[in-house]
Amino acid sequence: MELKDLEIFQVVAKKGTITAAAKELRYVQSNITSRIQKLEEELNTPLFNRHRRGMTLTPEGKKLLTYSKDITLLAKEMKKAVQSKEEPAGRLEIGTIETVFQLPNILASFVKKYKNVNLSLYSGVTDHLEKQVLDHQLDGAFVTAGNFSPEIVAHEVIEEELVLIAHHQADLTDAIQEEPVLCFSKGCGYRARLESWYEDENIHPKKIMEFGTLETILRSVVVGLGIAFVPRSSVSHLEESGLISCYSLPDAYSKVKTMFIRREDTFLTNTLQKFIETIETNKDMEIHSLKY
Repeated sequence: MELKDLEIFQVVAKKGTITAAAKELRYVQSNITSRIQKLEEELNTPLFNRHRRGMTLTPEGKKLLTYSKDITLLAKEMKKAVQSKEEPAGRLEIGTIETVFQLPNILASFVKKYKNVNLSLYSGVTDHLEKQVLDHQLDGAFVTAGNFSPEIVAHEVIEEELVLIAHHQADLTDAIQEEPVLCFSKGCGYRARLESWYEDENIHPKKIMEFGTLETILRSVVVGLGIAFVPRSSVSHLEESGLISCYSLPDAYSKVKTMFIRREDTFLTNTLQKFIETIETNKDMEIHSLKY
């Protein structure tokens, strides 16, 4: 049994058809079919139910899927463990919420120093990013502080203040009651805090509008579409320009920490270690600049 056979098996199980698996893997369909048949012959059991709409796992196939994921994960960890410690290299996949103001500085410092690392960045909301880290889909992620899984290690990046923002001519009392709340999808830490404040104040927003990017939310507030709850650092330029007004909420809702999370039980590669060190260096520089 080859490791590649197990990887192909996992893709077929995920996609549900040989055609879709071949497209993702960029293999010819006959190669995928023969690999699956070979695996079934070695294990002496059918792994898939074949039908018109594709392929679904048999009970034995479901068992193999669990074991195969563990095996391929261990193989990846083995490769990482024996890599050279001299120079960070390879692929690093990092997730982030949309509002990490310090992120460009962190990325620029890291990429300029470690040129052999292929860094990929994926955006999302905190809950989804934590799940992707736990599922080994991401090496780490920048998220809002919260009640993380025991399997997560969290490194503090920065503490910020969240503020309610509205069109510069809006009356806050009326806006809170009448204007739509512009926010990210469920799972966003900022949204959860604002919803807690609304609930504690017995306020019921008339409408919630979900957006995919911070830039769209900010532009929508500027033109008077609604209100939003975002880090003050991300909107200071809009406030200074007189395009929006900012309103503070009690610390229990507005003080928030951005954390960098990773799985505790995965091998800490030299590449990821250097990325965390870059975060720490950037944090120290931010603190120093605030003092002076």
